[in-house]
Amino acid sequence: MGNDAIWKTEGAGKRAAVQGMFAEIAPTYDLLNSMMSLRLHHRWRAFAVRKMELKPGDHALDVCCGTGDFMVPLKKAVGEKGNVSGVDFCLPMLERAQEKKVAGGRSLTLGDACQLPIRSESFNGVSVGWGIRNVPDIDAAHRELFRVLKKGGRFVSLDMARPRFAPLRGISEFVFNTLVPKLGSIFGKTQAYTYLPKSTQKFWSRDQLAASMESAGFTDVGYKDLMFGNICVHWGRKP
Repeated sequence: MGNDAIWKTEGAGKRAAVQGMFAEIAPTYDLLNSMMSLRLHHRWRAFAVRKMELKPGDHALDVCCGTGDFMVPLKKAVGEKGNVSGVDFCLPMLERAQEKKVAGGRSLTLGDACQLPIRSESFNGVSVGWGIRNVPDIDAAHRELFRVLKKGGRFVSLDMARPRFAPLRGISEFVFNTLVPKLGSIFGKTQAYTYLPKSTQKFWSRDQLAASMESAGFTDVGYKDLMFGNICVHWGRKP
């Protein structure tokens, strides 16, 4: 499979290709994530969790949970009486989360964001970190996230974005397309870390994502850029 193959796939082909890619990079995912974000991803996750307005005792779900880093601030927000669950379609990533004990007594489940194995109206808050970009059907994923939220519950999505200021976007994409694959190549993961910048360039715009959320039923939809527009947080509420 060539370097471009993963980011060019769609539908079921994309699901299988991305699933295999994440299985491959699971052992080094946390290290490279911290290196690429300068460890700022923890701060971004904390901001996203604040937008969820969770209360002690609430139930929260992290979809596309990967190695479980979003579950740490979620658990802090809901407290000891609250519950945090995680869902991911890649078993090696879930195994990493289990090894890190991020779930504690909370549940980790193998499942697809476009067809969640969860009852409707089960959670007060749902988060997705760097996951919506990877699903084969963004509209379907937003409908599922809406479905599993309780009335009044909030959804937040944290993902890559393209800076809106053209000169900054050009510089950012040059650096991203040059350095990220080279960083991945150090760990023998060139293809996977070529997918990251290319999938970002192909990813929906901020307004397209907001429109998809509104189409799924979310209200009070908004978004905020972070890291000069290279990261964007979207949020919405189930009325």
